[in-house]
Amino acid sequence: MSFGTARATPQTDGALHPGRLLGRPAELRRLALLIVALAAVAVGCSRGESATDPTSTPGDWEAVLDTARGQTLDLYMWGGSSEINRFVDRTYGPILEQEFGITLNRVPVADTVDAVNKVLAELQAGRNEGGSVDLIWINGENFYTLRQANALVGDWSLQIPNARFVDWDSAAVNRDFGLAVDGSESPWGSAQFQFVYDSARIDEDSLPRSYIELGEWIAAHPGRFTYPAPPAFHGTRFIKQAFYELTGGVEPWLGSLDETAFAESSAGLWDYLTDINPDLWRSGRTFPPDIASLNLLFANGEVDFTFTQLPGGIQAEIDAGVLPATARPFVFDTGTIGDFHYLAIPTNAGDSEAAMVLANLVLAPELQAAKLDPTNGWGDGPAISLDLVQGEDRIALQQVMDNLGGAAVSFDRLEAVRLPEVDQEYTLRLENDWDVFIRQSRLAG
Repeated sequence: MSFGTARATPQTDGALHPGRLLGRPAELRRLALLIVALAAVAVGCSRGESATDPTSTPGDWEAVLDTARGQTLDLYMWGGSSEINRFVDRTYGPILEQEFGITLNRVPVADTVDAVNKVLAELQAGRNEGGSVDLIWINGENFYTLRQANALVGDWSLQIPNARFVDWDSAAVNRDFGLAVDGSESPWGSAQFQFVYDSARIDEDSLPRSYIELGEWIAAHPGRFTYPAPPAFHGTRFIKQAFYELTGGVEPWLGSLDETAFAESSAGLWDYLTDINPDLWRSGRTFPPDIASLNLLFANGEVDFTFTQLPGGIQAEIDAGVLPATARPFVFDTGTIGDFHYLAIPTNAGDSEAAMVLANLVLAPELQAAKLDPTNGWGDGPAISLDLVQGEDRIALQQVMDNLGGAAVSFDRLEAVRLPEVDQEYTLRLENDWDVFIRQSRLAG
């Protein structure tokens, strides 16, 4: 079995997402983002326009492999899931060691912004080579921050051999949070927002299939629903999807932030969230800080819904005892947001060649299939396009997709209701305004 030892075939970029801030209070997150942004500006100004390239470029893949042999790869990634951590260690670690002579050092962080801060601090201190971070699991605001600081290696992700399996023409892939990827990060997997209910408590036919229906369900079942407080990722995604539906769809928001249109249209969202608030868990006086807390409330029977981002379904979370055996995911007819998450290499990475080897390895179709299969502990969606995979690899990936079982929404259904992400400025405004119109209003009341 070979995992991308062939030479790369360069591909053409089209136009041109885990690492996120999970569960932090809004004030702390805004402070963290401000500190990171200021550091990014300082680093960007000090570094000028050009970024440092790796010693070996992916266009000469044999040279990359030769240089990578003997390196220790410091992979900084969110460490909040023991199942994901175990998958990374058991799946990628042995292959890197045995086939490529690379030692994988997975460095868990509570929040990807911590890895971003480390990179920026080292660059600001003049450590332009031999940095601590070789590779980051990243997307969204953190990607935007490092790109603004000119702190990521560019023009590599389209040249690694397994890039041929990625649909780079798709705007969902070649744009991250509204910003062109431009070869500076490589996709690892995909995600799509889904609701989760307990089939032992709720009949499938009675499930709400839109935010309007959800509001009616909440009013009829007071205290049985809540969502994580934004900017916790799942809370932000919950209100963002509501914003799409209640303003007539995603299309008006696909460009850059329109302040006037946003202010006028988002008023209906805040009215909706204000209306449902008294009927939420604990009368909406408090919210779970993150998805782990919401999962616990759901598993304990305190609320009737939680959320997942796993296209491969929730069987791994059921097997781990996080969710009950009768839990099942579902989606709204009005659409769910789907996106990608990536791997990126800081410009001062000490072992950038090893970083490129892992980024290439994770795109191998057989490993994408293994990652999607929840029996292996994850259930993360593919980063590659089935249409670009041939032969036995395509059959293996399709078999996993077709045999996910009742703990997953079918891929056809997910694709039918997929909605894109919008410009990061809309996300920041939604989080900020939720804090003003919901959290602060609740405290004042």
